[in-house]
Amino acid sequence: MTEASGATDRTGNATGRTGNTAGRTGNATGGAASAVGGTAGAAGPAVGAAGAADPAGGAAPRRVRVVLVDDHRMFRTGVQAEIGETARTGVEVVGEAADVDQAVTVIGATRPEVVLLDVHLPGGGGVEVLRRSAALMADPNRPVRFLALSVSDAAEDVIGVIRGGARGYVTKTITGTDLVDAIFRVAEGDAVFSPRLAGFVLDAFASTDAPPVDEDLDRLTQREREVLRLIARGYAYKEIAKQLFISVKTVESHVSAVLRKLQLSNRHELTRWATARRLV
Repeated sequence: MTEASGATDRTGNATGRTGNTAGRTGNATGGAASAVGGTAGAAGPAVGAAGAADPAGGAAPRRVRVVLVDDHRMFRTGVQAEIGETARTGVEVVGEAADVDQAVTVIGATRPEVVLLDVHLPGGGGVEVLRRSAALMADPNRPVRFLALSVSDAAEDVIGVIRGGARGYVTKTITGTDLVDAIFRVAEGDAVFSPRLAGFVLDAFASTDAPPVDEDLDRLTQREREVLRLIARGYAYKEIAKQLFISVKTVESHVSAVLRKLQLSNRHELTRWATARRLV
């Protein structure tokens, strides 16, 4: 073999080795591509499953249509702000009312699933709203259910609205989260009460005797009773005004009226009077 042909042979071997290396590189690249393809294929179903689990891509979330009935506009505004963000809470506020006549009209027009009902309203109170809404409550297909929401936790108020047909009773100290939960439970047919109030209902319906008439207490208006109870619990006038959404002067006027009607001299006598009747 000549020197030239030996060089050519060596060049060919080198070329062959380069070709083998390229072949191996090609195989590796193809394998990597296959691996990437397999990973992408595996990721595809996972994304699809997550989308199916997303409420936006599946069944619509449960919503409850609600009417707010309370004679204090500021309180209605506060409740609306607390629970009325439908996308977050599932509660849709479809109407508001400040007295009995407005309430009956709005409830009849909107046919909500739940009415948040204040006990003390101009025009006859929450019991009157319940009485005039009896047909809607009895509707077997689209019943309107009532949840009392009141500052009062007096036994006679609780028992009165429950006998009128309300499905529950909670006080205005309830949190927004608990109120939303109570609304959904009432919409589903459950009975809901603030813990302390359930005993009133059990006691009332366990007894067949009518509650005794207290002529002194009957002299007071509903608002005067509310002020009486808060005074007896040691609240200051400013605290009562804030809780009842009224002015301090109005609180003073109610206290004067209560003392005059009950023939009492001061808030200490008033506290003893209320405690003796278990109103505190």
